Amino acid sequence: MVSAVLVVGAALLAGGGLLLVLLQSALINTTQVSLDERARDVALLVQQSGLDRTDLEVTADLEHGERIQLLTPNGTVVQSSDTRLTVPMAPGLLPATGQSISRRVPEIPALDSDDDVLVVGYGFSAHGRNLIVQIGRPVQIQADTIRTVGWFLLGGGPLLLGVVAIATWVLVGRSLRTVDRITTQVSRIGGRSLDERIEVPRTADEIEHLARTMNSMLDRLQASDRAQKAFVSDASHELRSPLSTLMVTSEIASKDPTGKTWLEMGDLIDSEVSRMQSLVDDLLTLAKVDANGLMLRREEVDLDDLLQNEIRRLRAASRVRVRARIQPVRAVGDPDRLAQVIRNVVDNARLHSRGQVAITLTAEDGLARILIDNDGLVIPEADRQRIFERFVRLDDDRSRDSGGSGLGLAISSAIMAAHDGRISAAETDQGWCRFVIELPISTDQIKIDDQDDDDHPEVDHEPVDHEPGDQARPTPEPANRDGRSSPDWSGVRR
Repeated sequence: MVSAVLVVGAALLAGGGLLLVLLQSALINTTQVSLDERARDVALLVQQSGLDRTDLEVTADLEHGERIQLLTPNGTVVQSSDTRLTVPMAPGLLPATGQSISRRVPEIPALDSDDDVLVVGYGFSAHGRNLIVQIGRPVQIQADTIRTVGWFLLGGGPLLLGVVAIATWVLVGRSLRTVDRITTQVSRIGGRSLDERIEVPRTADEIEHLARTMNSMLDRLQASDRAQKAFVSDASHELRSPLSTLMVTSEIASKDPTGKTWLEMGDLIDSEVSRMQSLVDDLLTLAKVDANGLMLRREEVDLDDLLQNEIRRLRAASRVRVRARIQPVRAVGDPDRLAQVIRNVVDNARLHSRGQVAITLTAEDGLARILIDNDGLVIPEADRQRIFERFVRLDDDRSRDSGGSGLGLAISSAIMAAHDGRISAAETDQGWCRFVIELPISTDQIKIDDQDDDDHPEVDHEPVDHEPGDQARPTPEPANRDGRSSPDWSGVRR
C-alpha cells in the first residue's frame, strides 16, 4: 500500500508541475499573439491616418490595462496612450522594420503598479518615417490563474492520495485475504489428503485463475500419486512371485545333503531369475521414461531389416504360420528401441494367435506403417487404450506365473511417443486382432521395392504355448475354427 501511495504521489507531483508549466506557457503565448496582432493594427492605423490624426489614448484597451507607445528607432517617445509614460515601457525593445519582439518586464516605469507586463514591439514605416510601436498588457491575471491551479493541486493532492491509500487498503487487502486463504488451504493439503481442493472465488480475475490452476495442479499430483502407488504395488507383487519361488527352492534344496535337488531345480531357478531380470529391466525403462524421458540414439534405421529379423526368429522359434508383406522403408530413430517395440508386439501376436500371424510394412503420407495381425481374439474396443497402461492384463484368469508383467505394451507406447510415433490396437476387416505401429519419416527416405523375396519360405505348424505377452490370450485351437475367413494374401511375399 505504501508503495502505491508513493508512486501515485510522485505521479501527481510530476504531472502537476508539468501541467503548471504547460498552462503558463499557453496563457503567455495567447497573450503574446493577441498583443502582436494589436501592434500590427496600431501600425496599420498610423499608416492610414497619419501620426497627427492617431489618438493612442482612444485606441488603447484601458479596460484590460493596455498601454501603447510610438517610438523612434533611437527610443524617443513620439506619442503615448498615457501621458505619464515619457520613457519606453521596455527600453531596448527596438525591432527593425517588419520585425516583432516581445519581452516580459516586472513593471512599467512611472506607473503605480508592480504587476508583470508583457510588452510587444513592432517596427514599421509610415509616411517615409521609421517608427516602432510598443504595446504592453499586464499578465497578472494569467499568473493568478496559474497560482490558483497550483493551490488546487497542492490541496487536492493529499486528498487524492488519501483516497488511493484507502482504496488500495480495501481492494488489495481483500485480494491478499483471498490469497492468504488459498495459501492456508494448500498448506493443509498433504500426501494423505490430495483429494481436497481449494475453494474457487467467483471474482473473474487472476485470483480465480490462480485457484483453478492450483486445483488443476492438485488433480495432476493426485493422479501421479495414485499411479505411483499402483506402480509400486504392482511391481512389488510381480517381484514377490519369483522371489517366493526362489526362496522355497532354496529351502528345499538346502535340506538335500546329496545336492541332487539343486541340479533338478536348476532350470526352474534360471527361469525365475530370467523373469526377475526382465521385470527389473522393464521397471528401469519405465523409471527413465518418468524421470527424464528415453534417451534415444538416433540414426537411420531400415525398418524392413528389423521386421525380417523378427520374422526369422518367429518362424524358427514357433509353429505359427507367418505371412509377410514388407516394403523397404528407412526411418530415423533408435534401432534397439524400435526393435524392442517390434519384438514386444510380434511376441504378443504369436502368443495369442490361433496359428497365423500376418506382418505388413508400408510407407504412405510420410508415415512408416507396420501392421501386425493375428487370428486370435480381438481386443474389445473399450480396452484398446487401456492395454497400453502399466500392469494391465485383459485375461484375468491367467496366472502371473505364466503370464507377462503387463509392461511390454506400456514400454512400447513410451518408445513410440519418444519417436513422435504411436502404437494402437484395432481389428482387421476379416475379424483378426491388429496392432498398428506408425512412425513419421521423410518422403525422400522411403525406399520403394516391390520385388518378391523368397529367402523366407512360409512354415506351417500347429500353434504351441509360449511365454505370455500383454494381449488377452484365448485358448489355443486350430486356426479359423470358428469359420472366420483369413485375410486375402494374394500376391503377398512369403
